Amino acid sequence: MRDINQEEVLGKAYDSKLMARLLSYAKPYWTWLLTCILVVVIIAGIDLAGPYLIKIAIDDYINVYDKPIEVYHQAPENKSAILFEDRYYVIQKNMEAVNQSSSMEIAQLIKYGQDIFLIDGYVDLQSSEFEIVETNGEFILDLKNEDRSFHGRKLTLEEIQSFRKEDVLSIRKIAFIYFLLVIIGFLLNYAQTYLLNYTSNKIVLNIRQELFTHLEGMSLSFFDKNPVGRLVTRVTNDTETLQEMYSQVLITMFKDLFILLGVVIIMVRMNVQLALLSFIVIPLILLATAIFRIKIREIYREVRIKLAQINSTLNENFTGMKTVHIFKREKQQAQQFDTFNREYLEANKKEIFIFSIFRPSMEVLKSMGIAIIIWYGGGNVIRGSLQFGVLVAFIDYIKQFFQPINDLTEKYNILQSAMASSERIFALLDKEADIENPDHPVQIESLQGTIEFKNVWFAYNHEDWVLKNINFKINAGESVAFVGATGAGKSSIINLMNRFYDIQKGEILIDGINIKDIPLSTLRKNIGVVLQDVFMFTGTIKDNILLNNTEISTEKMKEIAQYVNAHNFIEKLPNQYDEPVMERGSTLSSGQRQLLAFARALATDPSILVLDEATSNIDTETEELIQDAVVKLIQGRTSIAIAHRLSTIQNCNKIMVLHKGQLREMGSHQELLEMEGIYYKLYQLQYKESL
Repeated sequence: MRDINQEEVLGKAYDSKLMARLLSYAKPYWTWLLTCILVVVIIAGIDLAGPYLIKIAIDDYINVYDKPIEVYHQAPENKSAILFEDRYYVIQKNMEAVNQSSSMEIAQLIKYGQDIFLIDGYVDLQSSEFEIVETNGEFILDLKNEDRSFHGRKLTLEEIQSFRKEDVLSIRKIAFIYFLLVIIGFLLNYAQTYLLNYTSNKIVLNIRQELFTHLEGMSLSFFDKNPVGRLVTRVTNDTETLQEMYSQVLITMFKDLFILLGVVIIMVRMNVQLALLSFIVIPLILLATAIFRIKIREIYREVRIKLAQINSTLNENFTGMKTVHIFKREKQQAQQFDTFNREYLEANKKEIFIFSIFRPSMEVLKSMGIAIIIWYGGGNVIRGSLQFGVLVAFIDYIKQFFQPINDLTEKYNILQSAMASSERIFALLDKEADIENPDHPVQIESLQGTIEFKNVWFAYNHEDWVLKNINFKINAGESVAFVGATGAGKSSIINLMNRFYDIQKGEILIDGINIKDIPLSTLRKNIGVVLQDVFMFTGTIKDNILLNNTEISTEKMKEIAQYVNAHNFIEKLPNQYDEPVMERGSTLSSGQRQLLAFARALATDPSILVLDEATSNIDTETEELIQDAVVKLIQGRTSIAIAHRLSTIQNCNKIMVLHKGQLREMGSHQELLEMEGIYYKLYQLQYKESL
């Protein structure tokens, strides 16, 4: 039994060679991906601009009560001034910004209680104690710790609105810009998400198509060694994992990095000390992330293994449902599935537990960073050495700083899965086909049908010979049958003629040409095979006859179906040739499937026809139709039959008897009976069983 764990072993989280190869598939779409990168840079810029706009609104247009105001009697040049009572006021950030060399007047807005006062002069509100008193209708600001006072006036609501008119307009502009950026960000996010997912799906479509085409070209020996379920997983699940990598990691990682870099630069430029203090939590973040990556890698691998067990169990039970019902194993199989299902649940609970610790721990660290900012930055705001808007912006930026870290940590799993999936996919793509077209093929359109085996030795595994030194010749137009016990090598001869496998010794000739020198398409087009177990594809009757061969017209298809006696039962179906065929042709009888197989084989008008006991397990009426179809099919063609019932091959020109991989007898039916050898014993055995 296959070890389920084998295919779920995870490799390195990042492999530069694998990544370079994955990026090569993205090369045809580099303009789209570059556009996505540019868009995410713009989106990152928009995300970073939001807190900064709020900072500007607070510091420059809302919180103006502790700032010096330059007063001009004429409109100053190159300065944005507020016109109030025939004077021009210019608000500065601090006293250092005021031009000390000029003889301009300095004023200040002060909020005292619920009132706003315009003071002629500047007072450091953070370090001074003061009170405003009214004397004879005039307001005086007295400093308690200094022997100074300033004249002022109380502003009415209308005067405040007039004085702050420009501030209100500026705040509205900032609000509009902020809202506009949100809308632009939404549209860009939509466009980027759509374009990126479209591009990633196109890339994965190409990978999936290349993988499927490559697998179709592999020999049957490859499929003998590789379970179909595993190959289906490669083409579906593994390529889907790559789609997640292209859409969620490849480009969006740029945004996370830009956000991190942008936050660091902006925070350092706004206030170096506060920024460095905020970065104290970074070592704790790195430690928590490293622990998370180690733990989640182990749990993730366990989850994948348990999921593989569930898929394997489902596949076995659904495929073998008939056997389950026959032996009444429903309860036992349900218990087995319940065991795997609960193990999968427990593995998922472990994964949830790890995430439930990691994500809150990131929130704790984020809160710690915010607490540090409030503690240190809030004190500086009170002391007047830090603007309040800067503090608000720092809190927003520290939140943005943690989001990419969470994203990058979770994308680690996707990247790890993508590396494992790509390694398995590329291992298949790098595996060369055992059966390849000749480098210098013999160009022929059709074959006459003369077949010759010369000293042919063949083994499926090393030197465990299935055929040993086989020599025979079949002339064009002859009908030949191969008989022998199970495992004698009958089916192997058919497989070798079609080059499903290559021989180790000797040569196989058709019309005197080594089949290794004939193009595979030409060879297989000229050999029609009707197997005992007919495989039907999901689709329609028409689809299963033509097999996507567009060169055959509908009229020709119906003519062929009528020729092999399939037309009658098809006409009785509700949709006739468009009747849906379920998986493996489960809605059709064995005889109907056999007749469709004859029509399918005849569609390409082959020179050689191979029949693998076409009448086994068929009712008498259908057998007569099939026998009539066989007689028509073999006319003018070289026909080879693998016989299980000797009564069906007595009229063949030659009968070849295989025994333990060797050709032991050859001749007509009567000649072989007279020899009283292996064929004679087989005939006597079947004859006795029929009595």
